[in-house]
Amino acid sequence: MDSLQIIALALGAAWASGINLYATVLLLGALNAFGVVALPDEMSVLSSPTVMGAAAILFFIEFFADKIPAVDSLWDSIHTFIRIPAGAMMAMGAADGLGGEFLGEDLETITAMLAGGTLAAGSHLTKASSRAVINTSPEPVSNWIASFTEDIVAIGGVLLAIFNPLVFLGLLALFVLLAIWLVPKLWRALRYLFAKIGIGSEPPPPDLPGGLRFRRPVRDAAESPTAITDDR
Repeated sequence: MDSLQIIALALGAAWASGINLYATVLLLGALNAFGVVALPDEMSVLSSPTVMGAAAILFFIEFFADKIPAVDSLWDSIHTFIRIPAGAMMAMGAADGLGGEFLGEDLETITAMLAGGTLAAGSHLTKASSRAVINTSPEPVSNWIASFTEDIVAIGGVLLAIFNPLVFLGLLALFVLLAIWLVPKLWRALRYLFAKIGIGSEPPPPDLPGGLRFRRPVRDAAESPTAITDDR
């Protein structure tokens, strides 16, 4: 792999780990095991039968857990402590292939871990917060569609990072910009929804597309700013 492919692999594996870690491990391990790509030495452990077997079992469990409302949010909460460190380790392992070509081995390792952890955190938080909002819908179809889309995006992103790194890096930059804009809005919407069921304080209503806003319901006439009282 050339330097551009290695950089794209490091960032792509970290980003995809934040969405679906076990699919990412299984895919990279299979590609290396079957000789489709030669992963950097530090990532060759992914093609170990033990690692691939464990990843396959956990991917099978996640495939179903991720499609059950509420269960998927619990799964995501637990995996906050798994996906982000794993993303940092993925990036560090891929950066080993650079051999200190740009910044020296130590600095490249630190940079890769920071970038990988940040990307994994960004993709994980985007996934988890968007799924929590989707889970407020009473029907399960939107949850299933979101889950299948995430699986496809994670697998497709890793393949694109390996076989067309320039396109992947361009799309990754767009994702970063989207996440910076979207995640605060999703968290604000979640706080608003939680407040409606009595959890936490109620923030201002979240923005809607087109500049629209939620309108707070007036619970009784005494709360209305236009209410007029008559003492007679």
